[in-house]
Amino acid sequence: MRFFCLLAYVCFSFLMAFSQKPVMNERILIQHVRLIDGTGSSARLGSLRIQGDKIVAIGDLKPMTGEKIIDGMGQVLAPGFIDSHSHHLGDVMRHPEAISTASQGITSIVIGQDGDSYSMQEIKEKLQQTPVAVNVASYTGHTTLRLAAMGEKNGLRAAQASEIKQMELALSKELGQGSLGLSTGLEYEHAFYSSREEVLALAQVAAANKARYISHIRSEDVTMADALDEIIQIGKKTGMPVQISHLKLGKKSDWGQAKKILAQLEQARKEGINITADVYPYTYWHSTLRVLFPGRDYTNLTSAELAVDQLFDPAESFLVHFAPNTSYEGKTILEIGRLRQEKPAGTLMKLIAIAEEYKLKNPSVGSVEAIVGKSMTEEDVRDFITWEHTNICSDGNAGTHPRGYGAFTRVLGRYVNEQFPLEKAIQHMTSMAAAHVGIKDRGVLGVGAYADLVLLDPKSVLDHATIQNPHALSTGITRVWVNGQEVYHDLKSSAKRPGKLLTRAHE
Repeated sequence: MRFFCLLAYVCFSFLMAFSQKPVMNERILIQHVRLIDGTGSSARLGSLRIQGDKIVAIGDLKPMTGEKIIDGMGQVLAPGFIDSHSHHLGDVMRHPEAISTASQGITSIVIGQDGDSYSMQEIKEKLQQTPVAVNVASYTGHTTLRLAAMGEKNGLRAAQASEIKQMELALSKELGQGSLGLSTGLEYEHAFYSSREEVLALAQVAAANKARYISHIRSEDVTMADALDEIIQIGKKTGMPVQISHLKLGKKSDWGQAKKILAQLEQARKEGINITADVYPYTYWHSTLRVLFPGRDYTNLTSAELAVDQLFDPAESFLVHFAPNTSYEGKTILEIGRLRQEKPAGTLMKLIAIAEEYKLKNPSVGSVEAIVGKSMTEEDVRDFITWEHTNICSDGNAGTHPRGYGAFTRVLGRYVNEQFPLEKAIQHMTSMAAAHVGIKDRGVLGVGAYADLVLLDPKSVLDHATIQNPHALSTGITRVWVNGQEVYHDLKSSAKRPGKLLTRAHE
């Protein structure tokens, strides 16, 4: 009897192993495609073979017995796009098929941005409990470290030496667990009051661990010159790569000066500072009303008028979330002002006051207000996108800004031209993004690289998401593979969830 039980167990184990083998080692041949390898090189005709989660052959390939064959029908096969500044994790955990990212060709997201992060252990546990259809990497947030060391109610001041030491120890631990580096959100209140010395001390910890620094700098408008100097000095003093998050010119009197800013960054690079940037392809941002007051003086009419005159257009800026009065949602600040019989500056101050009062009465409510603010020009955005050291990001999620569903396809559909060819645009989304954040073996089509791939039709690729319909799917993204498994095909999820936690290589 024991013999038959053992025989049954062996047979069962063999059958299970055999049934799983095609999943683990399945060979897939993608034929008749234009290969754009992510390096900026010209497209070439050919085929690509996947086995397991890796690319195993590229070139003029013939089908092998038993492998799955996909006819690319002359479309472009490229590395999967890497979203170097992403806030998608929350919606991806709620919707693990990751349509918001897959539908625009994104195969890896980099979270922990603007100074706000989960611990690496938390992320690992989340992904173990809920596998997802996109790879995830993370920075460690300065604001998160601050509030842990100083307490939730003490973030609106400079940190003490003992608190900085506590942050340094916590950052070292996170870097040891695979965090890509340190992120800051210095324009936001709980980091705004940090000193340069505090930020530099933490940046030096990241540099000592051969990690990186990425920053939503202290100002993208009124004091931008000083903010740029700060990140340049961090790069100079630490010697590590530093990246400006979602580079923009948000002050009207600075519009048209993108080339001047890029010349400043180029000069820093000539001096040996490895400074880069990412950017999203929109002239409007998504944040809180409070960022429109650089001096944090929310009841100052002069500051409110400066915001209206210089920092955003109230006629084209939409209040997309307002818990105290949801009837305001979807309306511009100008429209709300007319309803309230106020000038835009007065409305701006009043909305902040109402939101603050609501938060005090409902401390557990989470986000209270948000605005999609118009404050950039298309000319500046295009100049930033085409800089040879800028990669593409979304800075988005499946929320109320269309960038969460359309950033990458918007670049492909609206920014590609003779001066910025498709090969170059894809390089800015793939190998350049990987290099800027320190992700290895992704972002290129190469033998031995992970099989994160996107098949796209350059004739029809286009974003369709708008402020009014931010979740509209893009066209032209035909198929998407993550770690060798197809996760998206013809506007639908495959229900597979092969995403991995990507960690910094310990050098």
